[in-house]
Amino acid sequence: MILSDQLILEGIAKGEIIIEPFDRAHLGTNSYDVHLGKTLAVYEDRVLDARKHNKVRYFDIPPDGFVLQPGTLYLGVTQEYTETHNAVPFLEGKSSVGRLGIDIHATAGKGDVGFCNTWTLEISCTQPVRIYAGMPIGQLIYFKVDGEIINYYNKKKNAKYTERTDKPIESMMWKNKF
Repeated sequence: MILSDQLILEGIAKGEIIIEPFDRAHLGTNSYDVHLGKTLAVYEDRVLDARKHNKVRYFDIPPDGFVLQPGTLYLGVTQEYTETHNAVPFLEGKSSVGRLGIDIHATAGKGDVGFCNTWTLEISCTQPVRIYAGMPIGQLIYFKVDGEIINYYNKKKNAKYTERTDKPIESMMWKNKF
């Protein structure tokens, strides 16, 4: 079951959903619009290695925007910090963003119950497109959880993305044993 706007508001009132900053104008029928933060990152090396820590270079989006180029993976971040304690959050791109040829995530659209942070975006595009800090970039959809939760993300010892940040976070795949 997807939470309606009323159930999202009830979750916020109970502290089960936290969105900072929250603006009721960004609440849709069954989703909440999130916005692109000011910082982007790109990997320093063209060839990435899943077993090593691939370094990124951070830069801020200028006021007149930044042109994304095809063939480059950009890591972005939401302006909004979120916490979800009793629902499963899904981040999807807005249709207006998709119609510009922008994808905001390659595979990581689902959060876990207990995720507490900004959202790192895996941004790619099909043709050059200018983007701006603060533009609507995606929408959070919340699914009701059925059953008791034992393993909250923010309490897992091996959770890799728990340090609060306002910057995109590079892959931590290298922390896995394989």
